[in-house]
Parts: sequence; structure tokens; C-alpha cells
Amino acid sequence: MRADRETEDLLRRHAPQVLGALVRRYGHFDAAEDAVQEALFAAAGQWPAEGVPDNPRGWLIKVASRRLTDALRAEQARRAREERAAALAPRDAFVTGDGDRDRAPREDDTLSLLFLCCHPDLPPPAQIALTLRAVGGLTTAEIARAYLVPEATMAQRISRAKLKVRGVRFGRPDNWVERLPAVLQTLYLIFNEGYTATSGPALQRRDLAAEAIRLTRTVHRLLPDDGETAGLLALMLLTDARRDARTGPHGELVPLDEQDRDRWDKAAIEEGVALVTHALSRGPAGPYQVRAAIAAVHDEAPTAQATDWREILGLYDVLVRLVPGPVERLGRAIAVAMVRGAHAGLAELDALEDELRTGHRLDAVRGHLLERAGSYDDARAAYESAAAKTLSLPEQRYLRARAARLRP
Repeated sequence: MRADRETEDLLRRHAPQVLGALVRRYGHFDAAEDAVQEALFAAAGQWPAEGVPDNPRGWLIKVASRRLTDALRAEQARRAREERAAALAPRDAFVTGDGDRDRAPREDDTLSLLFLCCHPDLPPPAQIALTLRAVGGLTTAEIARAYLVPEATMAQRISRAKLKVRGVRFGRPDNWVERLPAVLQTLYLIFNEGYTATSGPALQRRDLAAEAIRLTRTVHRLLPDDGETAGLLALMLLTDARRDARTGPHGELVPLDEQDRDRWDKAAIEEGVALVTHALSRGPAGPYQVRAAIAAVHDEAPTAQATDWREILGLYDVLVRLVPGPVERLGRAIAVAMVRGAHAGLAELDALEDELRTGHRLDAVRGHLLERAGSYDDARAAYESAAAKTLSLPEQRYLRARAARLRP
């Protein structure tokens, strides 16, 4: 079982790089993705039994390249365009051999793939969905849950996006700065899925969180003076710094106020604080910088009781002016409760009922605030409602345990 999991992690890490390599060489985004999926399937069947090859990325590129050239030749033959098929590279010409293993790439193919997915001809929801699929490695079902739409609807959205980028030149575009907001939002969503998985037996998907941080570092290197890129990287680092303390010995969820802060990553906190401090000093704050500042206040508090909730509330006041969305207002409601009392926070939640009805977060927060207010029966009902709405098994267990603790 361990070997299978290690293989799955390895494949997830290499998949976007392999896809980027194929798209750079051949184009044909949709056909390249199909070929990569076939190569991943072949590897999943062979590697656990035969061992991981010395150059796994090269192996995947070789197999995917063969699948893709075979598919392209078949399509071209059906269209009676043998001349174009003859111009394709030989079967093994695109194999990454041992000599390529240590050679630095001309440009990060994953980053080029990221900007391709955020092409301006695509509407923002399609940009993000395609990037989550191609670069983040999320399934269509996971992306659909993130957007609260049916899986079939999301599948159609991704298919249309692939058609839109067919034939687009692969590589870093001249106008890539214009695509930055969509890129940053996409990276933020990938990180969030990695930090708190929307479904499954594990609370976290560390590979996704690590990939989001890696890609954000790459964007930050390209735009070192962009405050929002620095803010997003800081936010990721400050949040990811707590990951080891978020779960107990059996994978159970440990809430922020109960975490062992000695297990937090001090180096990541220092880097994140330095990034957001520098970014805030250079000009008007953007949403990612404000979110990072909130995370910094949490991380710099020596204990949960020492958290400066008044400062956090002030930062949330700024954030909801910049982004008056329901998630931001939900965070502000928690800060209001910590500063002005649970009943004040509950009053804030009432205004969010319609906007957050489908998710579990509103009921989970309501349960905590009702418990703080001493309304234990209502708190238990809210916890049970939240548990029924989440597909994350650790969150389900945590919420049901909170509810069970309040039974008479």
C-alpha cells in the first residue's frame, strides 16, 4: 500500500511537467492531456511491480509522446494529410534520456502551462478550472465541488477551455502580467485544496500545497516588486507553517487554538512575515497582503490567548472593503465574536445565511459561537448539520465529536 501511495505522489508531481513538455513540443493541448493520462495509467500499473525508473519524468514523456504521436498520426490519416504526419518527429526523438536529467530547463514548463491555461480569451472561471485540472492535478469532481456546480457542468467548462487554447503558442506570453490576477487566484485555490482537502480520508494534500508554493515562488521571482504576488506567497508560507500541528497522531483535526505552536515552522513564519511586511511598506495593500497580515498576527502570537483579535478585526474591516465576499465576511464574523462576544458574531452570521447555505463552514462557525454563548443544544445541531455537509472525513469526525461532547 505504501509503494502505491509513493507512486501516486510521484506521478502527481511529474504530471504537469510532462504535460507542459508535450504541449511545448507538439501543441494539441487536449490530445496531449489524454496522452499524459494514458502514460500515468501505464506507470501506475507498472511501477509498483517493476520499480520506479531512474528517470521517471523521462519515462513518462517517452510513453506520452508515443501515445500522442500515434493519436495524431491516426487523426491525420483519417483526414488524408499524410504530408503533415510525415513532418512529425520520430517516435523516440522526444525521449528525455539520462543526459537530460541534470540539465536546467530553458523555462519552467509548468509555469508556461500555467500562463497558457490563463489565456485572456478564456473567462476567469474557465482559466481557473483548466489550471486546476492541468497544473494542479485536481479531478473534475474536486473542481466542481470547489465551484459548487455539477460535475458534468464543470467537465463541459474544461472541455470548452481546452478547445479555446488549441493552437496557442506555448511559452511565456508577452502580456503575461495581464493574466496575473487569474494566475494568483488559481494558485490560491490549489493551495487551499492542498491545505484542507475538500474530500477524502486525509485533512491535507501536502503535494498540492507544496506545488502551489513552488509555482508562486516562481511567479514572485519573475515579478519581485508585485505586492500581491509577495502577499500570496507570504500567506501560503504563514498558513503552511502550521501544517504539522493541524493533525493529531491518528490524523484527527486539531483546531488552531489547540495546536502545539512549538511544532509550527518558525523559518516559514519568519520568511512570510518579512515578505508581507516589505510588501505592505511599498504601497496600497491588496487582498492577499491583508490576508497574509491576518495570518501573521496569528502566527506571531505565542499562545492562542495572546492573539491580538482587535488587530485582526481591523484587518478584516480592510479586507471586506477590498473583497466583500461571503468567505471574507465569515472570517470577520469570527473576529467580531472574539472582540465583542459570541452573540455579536452570531448576528453577523445571519446576513450570510443565503450566500453560504450550501457549504459546511457557516454551520461549523455557528456551532462554535453557539457553544461559546452557552446554547449547547443549538450548537450540537449546528455541528451535526456541518458534519453532514462536508466530504472531508477528518472534518466530519471533528464536528461529530464536538456535537457528541454537548449531548446531555
